[in-house]
Amino acid sequence: MKGFAAHFPHKHISRSALCSPVFQKMPTVKFAVPKGSIEEVTFKLLEQAWQSVSGRGRTYRIKLGDPDIDTKILRPQEIPTYVQEGFYDVGITGRDWILEAKADVQVLLDLEIGRVKQVIAVPAGFPYSNLDEMIGDFAKKGRTLRISSEYLTTTSAHFKASPSYKKHFGSADPMIITPWLRIGENKKVEIFLSFGATEAKPPEDVDAIFDITETGTTLAQNNLKIIDWVTESTAVLVANKKALKDAAKREKIADMVALLKGVVEGRKKLHIFVNVKKENLPKLLKELPALKRPTISPLSEDGWYGVNTVIDKTEFIRIVPKMRRLAQGLVVLEPKQILPLDEVNLDGYS
Repeated sequence: MKGFAAHFPHKHISRSALCSPVFQKMPTVKFAVPKGSIEEVTFKLLEQAWQSVSGRGRTYRIKLGDPDIDTKILRPQEIPTYVQEGFYDVGITGRDWILEAKADVQVLLDLEIGRVKQVIAVPAGFPYSNLDEMIGDFAKKGRTLRISSEYLTTTSAHFKASPSYKKHFGSADPMIITPWLRIGENKKVEIFLSFGATEAKPPEDVDAIFDITETGTTLAQNNLKIIDWVTESTAVLVANKKALKDAAKREKIADMVALLKGVVEGRKKLHIFVNVKKENLPKLLKELPALKRPTISPLSEDGWYGVNTVIDKTEFIRIVPKMRRLAQGLVVLEPKQILPLDEVNLDGYS
């Protein structure tokens, strides 16, 4: 304590006083963000929420404007497991990777970015229109069906759920093949780990792929057709369940949820200002959807009012003709954030 005490020359400061909340630093929340396809859009989201992100492009350790958040960039495949194990308190990853890892994490917020669909695709010349047909035909002919995917456990579970698979192979697990292990007893359905460019594997290496797509364009360009839509995935904010039981960390995580949710909601809203005559005000208010209640202010010109409100973007086209008839001087802004300060409550997750 000698070196530390030198900064506090008053000898009457007790050990218990030094341990009081005044001298305690708020615990750092460890935050994992994804590298790869959604890296840039994630950074944009964070910049809108925290105002500053430094260290991008030079290191895997970036700094946010909030000094109580320790941030590191990781592959999204790793984040669900690392958050589950407590290496990180919170993280951003895809729902697809949570499912693949079977991770026991708490999903706090859908960030509505990185939207992709998991699909099964085969060479365009294959005669099959769905997965069940393909499994049944390969089984009847005694042929081994080979699939390439980064999603080994998800692919296995989806194939096992097929009626044709159950009919021909019962509850046997498809064989999963990687460079370092082989598991599963059904050698007639083999799932090979893909290290990328999965769409390039058929038809020489495998018969089908289990992959993600946004529009299906890349698959079509590689002469593939989709025969099964599995599920849709978006990027989500997840938390370690033990971290949510820590009172201080839970408060900081609640702040993070509020800021990120504000950005997500802000992207779906428009902030509008419009001037209206007194006699048209009741009609306009009746037609105008509002986030809460519109703000109405008298203008300098007698008999005129300014109306200020936030609406859903989807409502804008519908109400423009009505505002043209009833009002003047419409100004439209896209809000950066709409913070739901009265809605963030993590008590249910503790």
